[in-house]
Amino acid sequence: MIPALNRLVDLVEQGLPGDLDVTVVARTLGTTEYHLRRMFSSLAGMPLSEYVRRRRMTVAAADVVRGEQDLLSVAVRHGYGSAEAFGRAFRAVHGAGPGEVRRAGGPLRTQPRLRFHLTVEGGERMDTRIADRPGFRLVGHAARVPLLHHGVNPHIRQHLTALPAEEHPRLGALGDTEPAGLLAVSADLDPDRTEGSELTYLHGVAVSAATPVPGGLAVIEVPAGRWVVVRTTGPHPRTLQHTWATTATEWFPSNPWRLRPGPEIVAVLDRADDFSTATCELWLPVEPA
Repeated sequence: MIPALNRLVDLVEQGLPGDLDVTVVARTLGTTEYHLRRMFSSLAGMPLSEYVRRRRMTVAAADVVRGEQDLLSVAVRHGYGSAEAFGRAFRAVHGAGPGEVRRAGGPLRTQPRLRFHLTVEGGERMDTRIADRPGFRLVGHAARVPLLHHGVNPHIRQHLTALPAEEHPRLGALGDTEPAGLLAVSADLDPDRTEGSELTYLHGVAVSAATPVPGGLAVIEVPAGRWVVVRTTGPHPRTLQHTWATTATEWFPSNPWRLRPGPEIVAVLDRADDFSTATCELWLPVEPA
């Protein structure tokens, strides 16, 4: 995976200022766009689209400062149809418009070219298994919430606290298949995992395809497929979020699997009364790489 990401970075540079067809690139690299975007955002700390935008504006800034072309010509050279659109994109990256930067020589916020390296540390063992599951359904109470990478998501907390207390055991009794227990489900995720992008969060359980579902519950159909199941134990949600990131930095680069589209599921197996610590299983949909 690391060589594929570095080749992607090379292609970004070759493609500036044009648009990058990530689907074609992923096919050329022998992977999928979904997995490529997910691994890039996890390892780079930013979506691929944001990296491309920052690199494009870094290169464009040199043309702006040199002053050899008028700003419209610079805008067209870097893929923009008008000086106004170029100016908005330029300001979003550098914090100042191209005219201001041309006069003052700055400020400029440079995005260095990325290079990915695999650091082998071996200090952390991951407790994983591969589960081959038939199709099942996820049923429960769903809400659209923004994606937050760190800490407790207040929108999810608000969604959960709004549920009647008796709804949790009612849902628990409905579940009849793996993943077991009450589940935290993230579906319809942005492939780039952009902070603040919307996803569907479902608090519910997994049921077999033939299980009748009571009215009033949201249903997510999950097709048959394989999953990597990662067990975590420790302070919650910090340990779970750290493990989620570690799958990208350590597990996927070391194993012949890649992510496939589908919901990402957290099953809480045990927890403290105040939820300060928990033992969880993280279910990620995968396919052979």
